[in-house]
Amino acid sequence: MFEIAEYIGIIAFVISGFLVGVRNRLDLLGILISTFLTAFGGGLIRDVIANKTPYTFTHTAPGAIVITLMIAMIISKIHKKANLENRALFIISDSIGLVSFSISGALVAISVGYNLTGIMALSFITAVGGGITRDVIINEVPFVFKTGFYGTVALLVGLLIYLLNLLNFINFFTLLIVFTLGVTLRIVAFYRKWSVPLI
Repeated sequence: MFEIAEYIGIIAFVISGFLVGVRNRLDLLGILISTFLTAFGGGLIRDVIANKTPYTFTHTAPGAIVITLMIAMIISKIHKKANLENRALFIISDSIGLVSFSISGALVAISVGYNLTGIMALSFITAVGGGITRDVIINEVPFVFKTGFYGTVALLVGLLIYLLNLLNFINFFTLLIVFTLGVTLRIVAFYRKWSVPLI
């Protein structure tokens, strides 16, 4: 279940990282770095905190996914479309990546015996850590700090996984339900412009 969530998150965040790099007019190396950080940054931070060898460094599939998708997007000329960040492709892929990585972060935290705080923290960091790192490097205010329910969705997913674990009810179908609810909430929140109150 962890690998399924991890691969779905990588694929989705490769797309959103690529689109962000293109929007900021980065060169090919810049786009590759933007894509890498978005897809792997949160997972790297998660694994270091959990005292595990980073998943990306021990499996060949993640790197192959990044290269294959980047080549496919370049060939398809998707990068020539304007206003990519507001297009359905970006919103959906980013939402799927957010929830998938939230789930994988929570599962890692559970596997190493973390409590509620640890589960929610790793869920959040896995989901948004890469995007924050990417945005800081390209000199932008991190997306998670200025967009409605983005980080909140990651925390809610972590909380749900914690409760499922307490009930000893974590399986493919319950995680699929959490995934569906999380993606739906993120997309609805985006289009209805829900947000955390400003101070």
